[in-house]
Amino acid sequence: MQVELSSQPQKRKSIIGSTWNWIKKYRRRLLTIFVLTMHCIGFVTSIRAILETRTSQGAIAWGISLNTLPYVAVPAYWVFGQSKFSDYDVIRRNNILESSDTGRKTARILRDEDMLAVLETEYQQQQAKLLEQLAKLPLTRHNSAELLIDGEETFNAIFEGIATATDYILVQFYILRDDELGRKLQQVLIDKARNGVRVYVLYDELGSHSLSPNYVVELQNAGVLIHPFNTTQGKGNRFRMNFRNHRKIVVVDGQVAYVGGHNVGDEYLGKHPTLTPWRDTHVAIRGPVVQFVQVSFVEDWLWAVGTTPKWSTGGEHELDWIPEKAPQGDMLALCLPTGPADDLETCTLFFLDAINVAKHRLWIVSPYFVPDEQLMSALQLAALRGVDVRILIPENPDQKLVYYSSFSYLEDAEKAGIKIFRYQPGFLHQKVMLIDDNSSVIGTANFDNRSMRLNFEVSMLIIDEEFASEVEAMLEEDFSKSREVSAKEYTNGSRAFRFAVRVARLLAPIQ
Repeated sequence: MQVELSSQPQKRKSIIGSTWNWIKKYRRRLLTIFVLTMHCIGFVTSIRAILETRTSQGAIAWGISLNTLPYVAVPAYWVFGQSKFSDYDVIRRNNILESSDTGRKTARILRDEDMLAVLETEYQQQQAKLLEQLAKLPLTRHNSAELLIDGEETFNAIFEGIATATDYILVQFYILRDDELGRKLQQVLIDKARNGVRVYVLYDELGSHSLSPNYVVELQNAGVLIHPFNTTQGKGNRFRMNFRNHRKIVVVDGQVAYVGGHNVGDEYLGKHPTLTPWRDTHVAIRGPVVQFVQVSFVEDWLWAVGTTPKWSTGGEHELDWIPEKAPQGDMLALCLPTGPADDLETCTLFFLDAINVAKHRLWIVSPYFVPDEQLMSALQLAALRGVDVRILIPENPDQKLVYYSSFSYLEDAEKAGIKIFRYQPGFLHQKVMLIDDNSSVIGTANFDNRSMRLNFEVSMLIIDEEFASEVEAMLEEDFSKSREVSAKEYTNGSRAFRFAVRVARLLAPIQ
């Protein structure tokens, strides 16, 4: 037995040696076969890329790289190249709201003029129809909105809302951390679940990659239903890493919804070591539009879990689909869920329409300003027709690639009269748009290719002059803490800097 055991390492060495000698003998043939195989795979993959890539620039880039450098481009394409999220159904009104008795009641109520927006002019009606076609959800009235500025105000409001829950709580965040804020959220959800409130939690597994398993288990042990979004589930999707569920939603009893830029992490309370203070914005919504924020959550839950949210014991208790008027306020509001599963590039079309309808003011705030050519052209046209176009972006970036890309737009912006500002203190993370004197957009979408085409996002459009004036005052305060940027910051830079900027711009589609 000892002889047999001692001979095993020698046998392994002999096998390895023989294999290595065989590889050396036929290395040229093996290399040729490998090269030919990769180029064949690259060619076949390039056909798919050309057929499926949403933009001509992207199709050209993938087509060339897959055929010239398939060894790198093929694995890169299967991880980052897909632009269409297959198997996810945008079901919204027809399948969710009309799939049950309460849903059918909701559908009937929403056909009632008392809940739907009443618009005076034909132009307003056409705009509303366009927006409703994009959202696949109606523009409603009898809503109220509360502006929530920065993390402390936002999470105080969310925790106060959760405390009032008597039936269910829907929670969805891109980033969910096991830190001080995350544990506070965990505890309030555990307390509610133990008191008989249904609690559903969704998180993006890539955005929340550092979330500890114990955090999830503790919620599950208390009766909370918590799941990752499961981007890579489904046939052929194992390596699909290019999509994110970037939505941040909390819904309480179908009565109030919270949507905006905040994730769950201590940095959102201004505790980041280098990016403090953290500047962000959320909004609390009440009224009929809450049901449609809820629809967005249910679509994602259906993808992640395979069923719509019901009572954890398997009963038939459904969510509240009966819309109610806000206690105060008569704002028009629309919930716009967007993502790579949409038939159209919904997010891009929404921003293009917002830019095109602006008459005298268009203020856009985004941490990541990397627009494609059509969005940049629309911004230029708006400025040339006399609209006050202002873009507010961070001075202190959290992503260097995006920071360098932003310099590439300075010349085109300045030539057309677009003003770009950089926010000085801390990090600017809010996603806000103010259109003229009556329309505001607060949500999760950034002004970049990822939000336009690759991320699941949600934006709240609020049409109300009083609320718009609150947003205006908030942004005026932000502009007072910002500096206007000149194109000379790019043109007078060193050759190495300008080269880095151009390279970053070329990489815009994957930022």
